[in-house]
Amino acid sequence: MPLRFLTFLAAACAGAAVAVAALGWRQWGWGAMAGALAWLALDAWQASRLLRALRAEGAPMPARGLGLWGELAERIRKQLRLREQQTRQAQDRLDEFLQAIQASPNGVVLLDEQGRIEWCNQTAAAQLGIDAGRDLQQHLGNLVRDPAFVAYLASWNYSRDVVIDAPSAQRTAHGHPMRLSVQVHPYAGSRRMLLTRDITALEQAEAMRRDFVANVSHEIRTPLTVLTGFVETLQSLPLEADERARYLGLMGQQAQRMGTLVQDLLTLSRLEGSAAPAMNQWTRAKALLAHCEDEARGLSGRLSAKGHRLSFALEADSELAGNATELQSAMSNLVSNAVRYTPPGGEVAVSWRVLPDGRGEFAVRDTGPGIAAEHIPRLTERFYRVDRSRSRETGGTGLGLAIVKHIAQRHGAQLRIESTLGQGSRFVLHFPVTRVREARAATLAGNALHGVP
Repeated sequence: MPLRFLTFLAAACAGAAVAVAALGWRQWGWGAMAGALAWLALDAWQASRLLRALRAEGAPMPARGLGLWGELAERIRKQLRLREQQTRQAQDRLDEFLQAIQASPNGVVLLDEQGRIEWCNQTAAAQLGIDAGRDLQQHLGNLVRDPAFVAYLASWNYSRDVVIDAPSAQRTAHGHPMRLSVQVHPYAGSRRMLLTRDITALEQAEAMRRDFVANVSHEIRTPLTVLTGFVETLQSLPLEADERARYLGLMGQQAQRMGTLVQDLLTLSRLEGSAAPAMNQWTRAKALLAHCEDEARGLSGRLSAKGHRLSFALEADSELAGNATELQSAMSNLVSNAVRYTPPGGEVAVSWRVLPDGRGEFAVRDTGPGIAAEHIPRLTERFYRVDRSRSRETGGTGLGLAIVKHIAQRHGAQLRIESTLGQGSRFVLHFPVTRVREARAATLAGNALHGVP
């Protein structure tokens, strides 16, 4: 028999017993009825108390009592605690998910059926120039006015992305606007998720690749055209010995030019793909400077019988940490450029010294024609030339300063260029303190034994 019915009978019996004891046997029925009514009143009070707690939002559940309603209240309290725990866990997962989207390098915007902003991360807000809090429930098409974007958003044809200029104030290092790839994905019926991605670097890399291929093709095509013409001439015309020798000499120059170009390209590729140079390999600055002097004097003699006024000053006998071949290549490139672009009889001064703060300074100063200020920031770009005809006459490939820049970066050095039109130029490599030290006695003795200056 159910417990609830038993308690009802017990209350009725208790009322009857009280009535018999107080009024006699004839009043037992009234006593039973009074006990039953008392039980019913108590039961109704417990039910109404539980019902009031359930109706009042946020009200605490009554303490556990006896009987059915007490057990029901306790079970409801347990279910509410379980539901609150599940809600907290779901909210925590949602917060973690939103934090992950906030940390994404791509922008995310959630739009409702009418195209109004429901939520966006900070990346999208920065890229699209909107406020993540203020612009909620605003139509995105009213905030981003790019015609291509507005047409794309309204088309509902999202099989491809659209590329736009970021409406925000963000600019690249050259002052160009940021380029964004925007892709929309419908979800949950008519809602839409909009993804934005910064493709500025990709477009710049693609433009650089196209320019690089075009420049390489142009640089190789010119000597190939010359070689083809000379070969046809040698094949079709009877030439004297001196004419044949002259043509063969010119062909050799063009072949050497192509070989130098290929070698410089391989050098750049090796520099970009190899690990950073070690810090435990030391080379004397005196040896590097001596090699530069030999090359400079030989190049000056080949370019002109008059030559140049060359000076090499070593103010501190110190050592440099890094790849000796790369260091020699960077220094030699700067010196040979100065010799090539300085007119015969001009001056080229090369120096090495240790600055008061411990950094090493390699400087090359010339009295050449100088470089206009607008060209200086681009001098280290591949194949960039101030005067193309002059570069070809001197045998340059347009890659020398690009190689110097890469070597400097690999050794933590800085390349500085100072120039004034009509007065000459000064190229400086500043090496960090960690890569410069005084020449050690053991190194000097070892170099002496091997005949190294």
